[in-house]
Amino acid sequence: MKSREQEYKEIFIAEALEYFDALNRHLSTLEKTPEDEQILAEVFRLLHNLKANAKAIGYLQISDLSHKLETAFELIRKHELAFSNEVAAVLFDGIDLLGEQITNVDNQDYKIPDENIIRNLDVIINPELAHSTTEVAKVVKVNDRNITLSDLIYIQIKKLDHLLNLVGELIIDRDRIISLSKDLNSEELKAVSSHLYRITEEIQFSVMDARLVNVGSLFNKFPRIVRDIAQAEQKEIQLEIVGQDIQIDRNILQIMTDSLLHLVRNAISHGIEKTAVRLKKNKPPQGTLILSAQSDRDNVLIRLTDDGKGIDVPAVKKAIVARKFLNREAVEDLREAEVLSYLFEPGFSMAKEVTEFSGRGVGLDVVKNAIDSIGGRIQVHSEKDKGTTFTLHLPTSIAVKGALLFEVEGGYYAILLMHTDSVVALDIDELHEVGDMLVANIKDETIPVIYLRDFLNNDTGKMLPGNKSRLNGSVQNTIIVIYNNRRLGLIVDKLYRQQDIVIKPLNKPVDNIDIYGGVTLLGTGKVCLVLDVPAITRYFVTKK
Repeated sequence: MKSREQEYKEIFIAEALEYFDALNRHLSTLEKTPEDEQILAEVFRLLHNLKANAKAIGYLQISDLSHKLETAFELIRKHELAFSNEVAAVLFDGIDLLGEQITNVDNQDYKIPDENIIRNLDVIINPELAHSTTEVAKVVKVNDRNITLSDLIYIQIKKLDHLLNLVGELIIDRDRIISLSKDLNSEELKAVSSHLYRITEEIQFSVMDARLVNVGSLFNKFPRIVRDIAQAEQKEIQLEIVGQDIQIDRNILQIMTDSLLHLVRNAISHGIEKTAVRLKKNKPPQGTLILSAQSDRDNVLIRLTDDGKGIDVPAVKKAIVARKFLNREAVEDLREAEVLSYLFEPGFSMAKEVTEFSGRGVGLDVVKNAIDSIGGRIQVHSEKDKGTTFTLHLPTSIAVKGALLFEVEGGYYAILLMHTDSVVALDIDELHEVGDMLVANIKDETIPVIYLRDFLNNDTGKMLPGNKSRLNGSVQNTIIVIYNNRRLGLIVDKLYRQQDIVIKPLNKPVDNIDIYGGVTLLGTGKVCLVLDVPAITRYFVTKK
């Protein structure tokens, strides 16, 4: 993986060489039309940008030379320096030297071939000597006019999107060919399919790698944002950023931009107390906000942690009852994580009393919806007077995702690994009927369990009662899924394997069935429906 400095350097060189080519082109035009103000303005802009970029990355020699050239063109633009042949020659020499410096940024032994180039520039930009070009010295030509091209190219993200979609199609066909080679038991076909597997893996990795960007490209925008919000809120906030070098798909980062901004605003406006309040709580006067990223297998975790007052859980419980999501008795049975999950319910966070009670949660359903759209999930942990942490579990890629395959009633289904907490084999005696639900105690947590066969065939609009007599066999294969701090057990008929899948949208008229997130094609040619865990969880919560 490239370091951030290396990546910045490559970007700088690519841009600088483009500027160099453009400067040569414009200067050649100016020789013919020295009064073209539009060209002069463009040359001035290019030199100004090059000067700023070089200074930012520490290439002061390039920055200084750009400054001298910029000054010369500023004098020409103000008609204080004539664009004579001699002046043009000096400027061409300066531009050539600029190109040579750009291509030698890594060469520690590089020295300017002829100091007269710099001296001549000083002569023409010195107001006292501007009209006297007789002192301009003859210089040794800087380069032999070799033509080189940059190692970097710019490419539109939609072209990469199209390429990744084609890779997805290729993966589906690859799996099909591998399956056929096994069915036909052809050694030659097996060898070809094995080679095809390696090639497609490499193509997939290369395309996905081309779409990766550092999280820092988003994180580095927040110091200014935090500063502005903190000033408006009259609070003292210190922002710590960790893990800028972690890489993620550019589209995922783009989708998460507004959500992260929303969480940061919430943390400053409603989470972190003002200085006087913090001092009364024996806290440091300055609040701390930590924005971090880390890799977690195939996922990226982005965390936003504040050391504020935390979320008022009793107040959220009252709001749950007031909004008629649950009755008072049911709310008291909820674990804290389940209570906090209601902050993400549509409409819940818009309630005025929630804002007054908890001071948190406005618009969090929008954040959750954005994360759902890319197959991620969000968790929240909060402690009173210690602070709150939002953890965003994000996939590194949108197009190809890891999934767990299983079978229900002869049909093939998949659930994204992102939403799979664990897989357990439950003895039927470990399932208990509580009211109209089946529950199981897993790792000291009581988790509701649904019989997926009944759930998928349920056309009554109401969940069927939990009844163990409807189950087949003494051991139940159960997938524990997690979404929005809630766990739910799904009993399936048969478990298969984990596999990378390419999810395609459903076509009409089944595209409006919420519980299906899309469809994929297995190597056997079988169609496999991808279950939408967020939709199933929402359905269960509202219908139970």
